[in-house]
Amino acid sequence: MKRTAPMLMFVGILIVSALACQLSPVSTNQLTQNTPSAAQSQPQVVTVIPQSLPNLVDQEKTLTALYERVSPGVVSIQVLSDSGAGQGSGFVYDTEGHIITNYHVVENATDLEVDFPSGLKLHGKVVGTDLDSDIAVVKVEAPEGALTPLPLGSGEALKVGQSVVAIGNPFGLAGTMTVGIVSAKGRTLDSLREAPSGGFFSSGAVIQTDAAINPGNSGGPLLNLNGEVVGINRAIIANNTLGESTNVGVGFAVNVDIVKRVVPELIRTGKYDYPYLGITSQEELTLLAAEALGLPQTTGAYVLDVRPGSPAEAAGIIAGSRSSSDPSLPAGGDLIVAVDGREVRVFGDLLTYLMINKSPGDQIVLTVLRDGQRKEVTITLGKRP
Repeated sequence: MKRTAPMLMFVGILIVSALACQLSPVSTNQLTQNTPSAAQSQPQVVTVIPQSLPNLVDQEKTLTALYERVSPGVVSIQVLSDSGAGQGSGFVYDTEGHIITNYHVVENATDLEVDFPSGLKLHGKVVGTDLDSDIAVVKVEAPEGALTPLPLGSGEALKVGQSVVAIGNPFGLAGTMTVGIVSAKGRTLDSLREAPSGGFFSSGAVIQTDAAINPGNSGGPLLNLNGEVVGINRAIIANNTLGESTNVGVGFAVNVDIVKRVVPELIRTGKYDYPYLGITSQEELTLLAAEALGLPQTTGAYVLDVRPGSPAEAAGIIAGSRSSSDPSLPAGGDLIVAVDGREVRVFGDLLTYLMINKSPGDQIVLTVLRDGQRKEVTITLGKRP
């Protein structure tokens, strides 16, 4: 399954500010200064109660305690390849020596060095990769007691506005901590794996954050304030200034719910198979697009293309094939409005549900709008080719 509109890549920023505003009571002279006559108008006494200051000391204690507890499990990864040297971040997954990072950090590596905050430096070996979600597992042989695995949290329980922390190796500055919030959930990014028809598959369930992430943060953990990993920092939307990518406050992280499904299989077999539907869709319908297509609503995943031999074709899903007032949008396709009874507002909702909840061979029920009629279609998912 892939989408047509590619998304910009690579990582996010945070600006946390605590502001307190205290108003001084307004004097009687100030209140009566502009009145015609003090005898005609008695001054009104206004009492302003200042808001209490946020408890910055408690916030500080929470963050410092979190860093002291978690940072021993965050590593820097030094990479050598035929094209030169690179660096990234990662974190300890278990006491067996498995380190999680991004695939793009270790891609084409000829040698890996994993550096721990304790000063321990070890050679690493890639034992599993997932190009669809940009995950890699590296194995090190560490002395007993040298590893501090980080606990995994819940992506489903994560809420927009919740505070998060990123720890990693931006620009080679190991052990850097930044703070932000969850800006959005359920985003989609291009996968790193090309689809047979051209373009790239899509990766879903992506977390958007404004916690400052920069080159070198890739592969490091995004954590909640309990010190649980909720994502792997993967990408930013960036401005390029003088050849350097600069953070503009929009970063993306692989959802930990994907990590929990994928990593055990990468350790066991070295690969992971995602469910495959076989459609192409826009991420979101605009009002103008819906009007051009003659659709009764702007929510849903509109089917632009159905791949030959795919599960969607076998189930009878219909792609747009008629001309419309928008030459780039063929009309007459199915509009997917629900999957297994869950509303689909945008394509990312469908993709996120499949990636977190389904495997190849599972059945799903799509609710589609076809020629103005609501219809349910049962599909047996395949695996991405």
